[in-house]
Amino acid sequence: MNNKLTGPGRIFAYKQCALISILVLLCSLLLYVFLGKTTAISALVGGAIGVLPNILFAYKAFKYAGAKSSKKVVESFFSGVKLKMALTAFLFALAFKFLVIVPLPFFAMFCLVMAMPLVTPFVIKHES
Repeated sequence: MNNKLTGPGRIFAYKQCALISILVLLCSLLLYVFLGKTTAISALVGGAIGVLPNILFAYKAFKYAGAKSSKKVVESFFSGVKLKMALTAFLFALAFKFLVIVPLPFFAMFCLVMAMPLVTPFVIKHES
């Protein structure tokens, strides 16, 4: 994990996750002010279900870099994707089992978090 080639990608991924987390918190706060506690909690949980697996993926995916470790790069990406999918499914199951969810803000925030990686490269400067 000391590979200097992974640094810029890892930093960019963490900045992306931080920006998305801030957006989730701000949207949840606005929903709390205008629509109430249950709606805000639903949005916050939906956002968290999207953000937490992304952080885990960023950690796993950017462990290796370079031509000598190309097989490890592919393996770390695949294991990161598998863990991300499993954690997402697990968090959805926990949310549906133990929380009272308002569906629209919950799924809207989850979808927003899933779409944000398409927009954040225009907001965050990628340093290489």
